[in-house]
Amino acid sequence: MAMEYSISSKNFMALLIICFTVIQISAQQDLLVKQTPEIVAMARPQQDGRIMLRWAVTTPLAWRKLNEYGYQVKRYTVTRNKKTLSAPIEKLLGTFKPKPLEEWVSVIDKNDNAAVMAQSIYGEAFDVEGMDQLSAIINLAEEQEQRFTWGLYAADQDYEVAQMAGLGYVDQEVYANEKYVYKITSLVPETLIKIKEGGVFIGLHDYEDLPRPLDLAVAFFDGKSMLSWNYAIHNQTYNSYFVERSIDGVNFKGLNDLPLTTLNNSEKTDPMRMFYTDSITNGQTYYYRIRGKTPFGELSPISEVVSGKGEKKLAYVPHITSRYFEDDKTVLLEWEFMEEGNTMITGFELNQSDNVNGTYKAVVKNIPPEARKVRYDSLMPTNYMTITALGKNGSKRTSFPALVQPVDSVPPTKPKEFTGKVDSLGVVTLSWAANTEKDILGYRIFRGNNKDEEYSQITISPHQNTIYYDSVSVKNLNSRIYYQIIAVDQRFNMSEPSEILELNKPDFIKPTQPVFKSYKITEGKVHLVWANSSSNDVIKHELYRKQTGSPDWKLVYTVDRMQYPDSSKQDVDSSTQSTSQLQTDSLLTAKQPTEPLPTAYWKTARWTDEDVKEEQQYSYTLIAIDDSELESDPAPPLTVIVPKTSLHPPLQGLYGEVDREAGTITIQWKAYKEPNASKITIYKGVKGKAMSLLKEISTEVTGILDSDVKPNNTYEYVFRVVFGDGGVSEVTKLDVKY
Repeated sequence: MAMEYSISSKNFMALLIICFTVIQISAQQDLLVKQTPEIVAMARPQQDGRIMLRWAVTTPLAWRKLNEYGYQVKRYTVTRNKKTLSAPIEKLLGTFKPKPLEEWVSVIDKNDNAAVMAQSIYGEAFDVEGMDQLSAIINLAEEQEQRFTWGLYAADQDYEVAQMAGLGYVDQEVYANEKYVYKITSLVPETLIKIKEGGVFIGLHDYEDLPRPLDLAVAFFDGKSMLSWNYAIHNQTYNSYFVERSIDGVNFKGLNDLPLTTLNNSEKTDPMRMFYTDSITNGQTYYYRIRGKTPFGELSPISEVVSGKGEKKLAYVPHITSRYFEDDKTVLLEWEFMEEGNTMITGFELNQSDNVNGTYKAVVKNIPPEARKVRYDSLMPTNYMTITALGKNGSKRTSFPALVQPVDSVPPTKPKEFTGKVDSLGVVTLSWAANTEKDILGYRIFRGNNKDEEYSQITISPHQNTIYYDSVSVKNLNSRIYYQIIAVDQRFNMSEPSEILELNKPDFIKPTQPVFKSYKITEGKVHLVWANSSSNDVIKHELYRKQTGSPDWKLVYTVDRMQYPDSSKQDVDSSTQSTSQLQTDSLLTAKQPTEPLPTAYWKTARWTDEDVKEEQQYSYTLIAIDDSELESDPAPPLTVIVPKTSLHPPLQGLYGEVDREAGTITIQWKAYKEPNASKITIYKGVKGKAMSLLKEISTEVTGILDSDVKPNNTYEYVFRVVFGDGGVSEVTKLDVKY
């Protein structure tokens, strides 16, 4: 069964024209320019314990094939209780593709987005009523590209439609102490088309409140108002907006049933802002606010409220063209005003203020309609002057302020109290104290990625507020961003640059891994040497040890950036023996608090473990921790065995007896009872001369008879017990005079 569906709603048609003109509706659609098929994904955790997923593909052909074969979604549990699992837990969440045609029929009559999606997937022809004026545009693209564009737009505007189209899923079996990787894979055979899989890493604790739309402003004209707001700063969060209006500042009503998207894709428009025009009644005060809408159907908090009213104005506006100073108190001002407007006004007034945004006072009144110049002789050091045309119907039109300053070569003072912060989304908020000079035009703002580089100006013209919003990427290797500002006056005299403002970006990049370099075991102690993490923001390293048979790692040493191992510990030579076999064990940390002491980065460190026992096996590992408390991967474990170096007890009860008649020496001792004793070695020699092995006997023997003796000699005997594992006892000596 084929399907053809037509849309006749003018409002919806206008919105679709916007979508077709600008393919920048969401994060997915920003990627449509890619030619290699790729699945892209995003996720949003909810406070009620759900995780909402959205995905799309980047080319029309891949989209059509995936509609036929579908997507496979798997979830991998990666961390639990802030610890990485040794093996991720895999769960198949299902396969997804568009619902059958018959399931769309019941919703398309009441849901325009569902109708567009159904037509994109199943329609025989992709036609929309009333689009004759767009035929030139539509003919520029192939039909499949149109289907692809409309389909992804409809999915972004309605999360339920995205789910029906096989492009969304809500995971409700998630836990706050876990973090997951969601992987979306193509089920299209690779012999037809190879599509790169997509994924996202997220957990419930990653939830963040939606930000308020920023920088809402309104300008009022004759019978209309124009709203504008900062669109680019949240373009990865909101794909469209709703505008609300009130006449009492309390009760607001939406002006657009369908969400608004942006047309700011021209080089002649401001890519940072979005605009909306409203028709109003002159003389009535109107209040406006906006809400953003995410691809998951969530609405943002309301923006700040702006207000004002429209007025019927004169058709002509005066414009000050020149100033001629006669002395430091007197100026001759000239202005332009269309001659056709002379009959519409009663005359002009000259106004003066000491501040461009201050209160203007009429200083010269009753200037005739035909006049185009006036002399003013009460100038202050700094003056802002305007000319007001007074309409016969009571309306007024005032020129832009003109700075009238007899002499000005003094630059403004250096801006002060320059502060800022960067939030987790990369939104930078800068603020500073306003300069006190009356002729300040604004501020130029400069940004750099490195402190000592030449900064780039990021303001097109002098910024007239003392708060400025910028956005930076938080997922790169630059951990800091730098700003300076310069004050500019009406004569374009520039102040000295402010002090450099250094801001830390939110840190999402864990430190690099430390690595053991060498070890040595001497006198029952383990001497370790390691290479520290190469990340510049590391504030400490933690050394963990695990004894064979113990399931847990124990924190045994912490070294801060200013802390070095105790100089009394034995140094470790870089040429020591190579590390033993490495094994991969899970790191179960038992942290001890250490006050961070940030200093310059050091390359290597060493430590001696004295709390070890002979014939025991120990494993060591390291982690690096940065100033955002992010931990590196554990160092590959180093496993060592501490050899036995102590001596067993000596033979006891040795004594010798001389028998000169028999020509022998008899030596006896107590029975040796130490377990695992293997034999007794006996060395003999004339005292003061070299000794040699006399004999080796069983430990069960408790005496010997030595007949190889000569008179008038003192014989020295040395006894040592040897054990089966290679250990030995302490030496026992016996001198016998014959």
